[in-house]
Amino acid sequence: MSAAQSKTALTVTALAVHGVMTGALSSQHRYRLNALDVVLPDGQPVRWALNLLHGAELRDRVYGPTLMLEVCERAELRGFAVGLYGNRPDVLADLRRQLESRFPRLRIAATIPSRFGRVSPREQAELAKRISESGTDILFVGLGCPRQEVWLYENRGRLNMPLIAVGAAFDYHAKRLPQAPSWMQDRGLEWLYRLWREPRRLWRRYVLLNPLFLWLLALQYVSLRLRRGIDSGESIPYQGHA
Repeated sequence: MSAAQSKTALTVTALAVHGVMTGALSSQHRYRLNALDVVLPDGQPVRWALNLLHGAELRDRVYGPTLMLEVCERAELRGFAVGLYGNRPDVLADLRRQLESRFPRLRIAATIPSRFGRVSPREQAELAKRISESGTDILFVGLGCPRQEVWLYENRGRLNMPLIAVGAAFDYHAKRLPQAPSWMQDRGLEWLYRLWREPRRLWRRYVLLNPLFLWLLALQYVSLRLRRGIDSGESIPYQGHA
């Protein structure tokens, strides 16, 4: 809300395991993610990892679809206009109807569908100008991971407003995709529900990346334990000849 009030650029994304792994597997994309202003733990496994590795003591995750609704609620109270960028025109039309029904006084200044392809620098600049001139104070970006994070990184210097990447929230709030039951979300099983709903599209994401995430998490946990032991002067058990 402060960034919207002062018309200050602010880039925000909420990452689950897949989003974290896009950065872990690409140094270029890791640089982009680290350049964003706020990166939130969307998935429960990401929250658990932060608590395990760094003692973050996070009591819950920051779920992208919930974040979007809470920002809309505050925008309605403060009189800020929101914009919606990404997805298809029919999804955006449904999303707009659902948001206007839920937040009757919320101003939606722009609904701009994705072009689903590469755009030139000139087209990027034209899109940014269109968003700026629409009167949007807060922009939600629903391009999917990692495209939306790339877009935030590339456009953070063009738009003086909060840019919030919310992933599948557009489809959920447009009532195009069902959300996992709360008991599955709380137990970190949302990925299993989504895999069951869209196996052909998502199987590589979850079947390959989830085990790799756990493996890298284990390596980092061991590395941190050893480093902390050395820093504190604790003796490390003898492990045999090097």
